[in-house]
Amino acid sequence: MVEFAPLNVPLQRRRQTLSVFLWASFLPICLTSFLLCLSIPIFWPLMIIYLIWAYFDKAPREGSRKSEWMRRLPLWRWFVEFFPIQIVKEAELDPKHNYLFGYHPHGIIAVGAWGAFGTEGANVSEVFPGLDIRLMTLDSNFNVPFYRDLLMSFGLASVARKSCNNILQKGPGHSCMIVVGGASESLTAYRGTYNLILKRRYGFVKVAMRNGARLVPVLAFGETEVYDQVKSKPGTWLHAIQQKIQMIFGFTTPIAIGRGIFVYDFGALPRRCPIHIVVGKPIEVKQMDNPSNDDAKVYHEQYMSQLQELFDKYKDTYAADRQGDLVFVE
Repeated sequence: MVEFAPLNVPLQRRRQTLSVFLWASFLPICLTSFLLCLSIPIFWPLMIIYLIWAYFDKAPREGSRKSEWMRRLPLWRWFVEFFPIQIVKEAELDPKHNYLFGYHPHGIIAVGAWGAFGTEGANVSEVFPGLDIRLMTLDSNFNVPFYRDLLMSFGLASVARKSCNNILQKGPGHSCMIVVGGASESLTAYRGTYNLILKRRYGFVKVAMRNGARLVPVLAFGETEVYDQVKSKPGTWLHAIQQKIQMIFGFTTPIAIGRGIFVYDFGALPRRCPIHIVVGKPIEVKQMDNPSNDDAKVYHEQYMSQLQELFDKYKDTYAADRQGDLVFVE
């Protein structure tokens, strides 16, 4: 039987749900607005100019156009309160250094990373004073008209290696937040599980080594709880389609089940589940111009070990109902 949201919901909870709905609507609103502009001939010259400018625009690779006003809108405080999202730090981070944060697990869409680091809803600038942490996302997101500009206003930048280098080389305090597991890991994001695709991912470690940035493991308890996912086992037609989409477009399409605005049983919105984001201690790396996999492996192993320690330390506090332990899938 479908469970509907009660009518007598407090205003505070209504505005929290509204904030999540608006966040989930960003992409369709931007696409609809662009198509609407294309349907009106008077806007065609402006659209041509915009598309040419967007094609040559380097801002997504430089982390430009960040707007503190956008990041500090009350909307994002309501967004964080919806779950709620909390940042738990293991150590103070000296703003004289640069950092490369690795966020785990990806979940369906990394809502915790958005709330905590893509906005000021969780007061990240107060938690880590002096740091300018940029949340990195797929380069393909910056190919979507209007949506690209919206993402940049929140400080998001392309996760491409060149983009990470540009940000880390801006000076002390400039840092990157990478959701390391990426699209592949989203297909393993089932409630109660902590499955990480990390064993062979040396790229982010090499980026840190090239720029002398300290590696910081980040483990988000509850990230996989906000959505259910239809299981797609290897060998099934669904899994084959998802893998093909990822191969072609760089992202994948997990079939996620959340909640709606007026119903709790299904919908596209995430569910209300606490997300506790534990930020670990920094790992100092040796700066090298062209590190090999063997060079990176030393720090990669330290990084994985720290993630395991974070999980073991907080699992009974923040994941008491988990269905398994931390697993490095591949």
